[in-house]
Amino acid sequence: MVRVTYGAPRRRKKLRYFKAARGYRGGRSKLWRTVREALVRSWAYAYRDRKQRKRQFRRLWILRINAAARQRGINYSRLMAGLKRAGVDLNRKQLSELAVNDPAAFDALAEEAKSALV
Repeated sequence: MVRVTYGAPRRRKKLRYFKAARGYRGGRSKLWRTVREALVRSWAYAYRDRKQRKRQFRRLWILRINAAARQRGINYSRLMAGLKRAGVDLNRKQLSELAVNDPAAFDALAEEAKSALV
């Protein structure tokens, strides 16, 4: 039976990990076990935070829309219900951009939502 060594593949894998860990401080960029632990943890955080970024932006958009809507005498939930009933098909990102950058257009949308609710 031939003895199989995994020298080259193992070296390539380690090199890949060490390259990914460049810029980490101390043993986190120099020691194999620590590098592996740090990278696995960082990949887990990156995966989790890609999901959380979407949630955080949605929260920000809702905050902006609610603040702008309250200045026009209607709250967020009634504004969204009115827009849906009026057939206005804008997502929260677009609405928050309008609230911040184009107040006149947002005024028109708020009035449309109010009239659709009555």
